[in-house]
Amino acid sequence: MQPDTTATFDESTLIDLEGFWAEPRDVREGVFSQLRASDELFFTEEQDMVIDGEVVLPAGSGFWSLVRHADVVAASKQPKLFCSGEGSNIADLPPAMRDFFGSMINMDDPRHARLRRIVARGFTPRMVDKLNDAVVTKAQSVVDGVAGKGSIDFVTEVAAKLPLALICDLMGIPESQYDLVFDMTNIILSNGDPEFIDEGDNPIEAYLTAGATLAGLMHEMAAERRLHPTDDLTSALINAEVDGEILTDDELASFFVLLCAAGNETTRNATSHGLRLLSENPAQRALLMEDFEGRIAATVEEIVRLSSPVIHFRRTVTEDGVQLGERTFSKGDKVVLWYGSANRDERVFERPHEMDITRDASAQVGFGGPGPHFCLGAHFARRQLATIFRELLHRLPDIQMVGEPDYLRSNFINGIKHMTAEFTPSGNLMLSS
Repeated sequence: MQPDTTATFDESTLIDLEGFWAEPRDVREGVFSQLRASDELFFTEEQDMVIDGEVVLPAGSGFWSLVRHADVVAASKQPKLFCSGEGSNIADLPPAMRDFFGSMINMDDPRHARLRRIVARGFTPRMVDKLNDAVVTKAQSVVDGVAGKGSIDFVTEVAAKLPLALICDLMGIPESQYDLVFDMTNIILSNGDPEFIDEGDNPIEAYLTAGATLAGLMHEMAAERRLHPTDDLTSALINAEVDGEILTDDELASFFVLLCAAGNETTRNATSHGLRLLSENPAQRALLMEDFEGRIAATVEEIVRLSSPVIHFRRTVTEDGVQLGERTFSKGDKVVLWYGSANRDERVFERPHEMDITRDASAQVGFGGPGPHFCLGAHFARRQLATIFRELLHRLPDIQMVGEPDYLRSNFINGIKHMTAEFTPSGNLMLSS
């Protein structure tokens, strides 16, 4: 797909969910291509969120867009000047809501470093070994579940299954609660998509209700694990201690919501986009299969680059006079880091809109830019992607996308809600691990 560089835009385009973000992808890429080519940063006016004539979230002050790779990296590396503590979403959420839904993503040091250290302490060598084993066995189980069908909704039957099962199993969530976690996560990251939040309903209330449901589940888990600890991550986290500090129940619940969002949704969507990309680029797929083990790591990086599951995060300028390129910012200015645009920057990636699994895509920022907020689970996500495609492409060698995917209406998550895949049905003979 090549960008449509004749596409027009104005100061409200990048927040227009029903207009711009519902446009064909070549139109959207065309706008970002034009923004990258400009010598000046682009400013967007924010608008009130209005439901049934009532303002449920007032407009913020507007934001500047960082669309070039160099600018996204520069802001990511300077957290003291471009902070996360004022929020990582474009809208200015109420502080309690911002802290709960963002967990460490919406924190600056020293709070961020403290929470990250405690969480990292929970991932003991034994826990990591357990996770690595689980990735293989659960990926095999997911493919077993669809191998005999021949036609499936790839998103709900494959892409969503592996990360959801891994995260829930990791935290000790029983399988009977998987669907609840899946449904609540969809609401939280829906960006108001009408499949998940009815038109006319207050999305803020829907997010809060979904978040409270997941928090309640985690509070119950924490109470149970204090009485009856097991070898799951919930037990490890409630006992993890750094310099005499432990996680509170609310911090644990907030981290679980983040884990569901960051670990579940992003890997789900990278997997869905991965099959889409391999279906649209049969020559690249054939190249991968010529030397799967030698090329899968680079293929995963290219899938993450092109899919950019998180479209953007926001930062807030902390001082007057902060400069980036030709722009000098004032304290309180909001900047939005558009990862999908940075991953298509012509200055960094040759033929950036084409899939090329032989390229060095290590500079991609699909896991966030370098710095303290680089994705904590990037290594685990890469392993999941490599493992599920190993199982899929060896056991269902002709699996491919059929028709157009049904995309999430969002400028935050590059989501695919549904996507039909077809293949020759196969028996359930698992690959050895």
